[in-house]
Amino acid sequence: MITIIAAIANNNALGKNNQLIWYLPADLTRFKKTTLHHYVIMGRKTFESLKKPLPNRTTVIVTRNKKYKADGCIVVHSLEEAIAVSKNEENVFILGGAKIYEQAIKFADVLDITLVHHTFEADAFFPKIDKSIWKESARQDLKADEKNKYDYSFVTYTRKD
Repeated sequence: MITIIAAIANNNALGKNNQLIWYLPADLTRFKKTTLHHYVIMGRKTFESLKKPLPNRTTVIVTRNKKYKADGCIVVHSLEEAIAVSKNEENVFILGGAKIYEQAIKFADVLDITLVHHTFEADAFFPKIDKSIWKESARQDLKADEKNKYDYSFVTYTRKD
């Protein structure tokens, strides 16, 4: 199963200047719990924003740069190649960035979205979720609190049959 996991704002914002725009510890905790011990696929810019492989996950980096190397990671040169090297995994997670999401949404099985109920200025955006293709299958709405500055929802979309 291929799952896209992302935190997006009301205006589909993902980030600005290759950084997250908001800080939601509840989302980060859920992200870690969900992706732990799985293959995670991401673009080079997303990887470089993290600065190192995520612990206890197999990191697959997609880059057009044939000379690119990253210690402790698998480096490939297309999303298709990334999925091929992950094919024996039961659950594979696509972590972004925007260009990778754009490519992956065509063949993902699940969208695991944290929807941040706020609009942000951004330069990277998640693709529009087409409701004729995706159905909401789970949702948990949460309010801002002392640790999480914005209202947010954990929303799961599954591909319609």
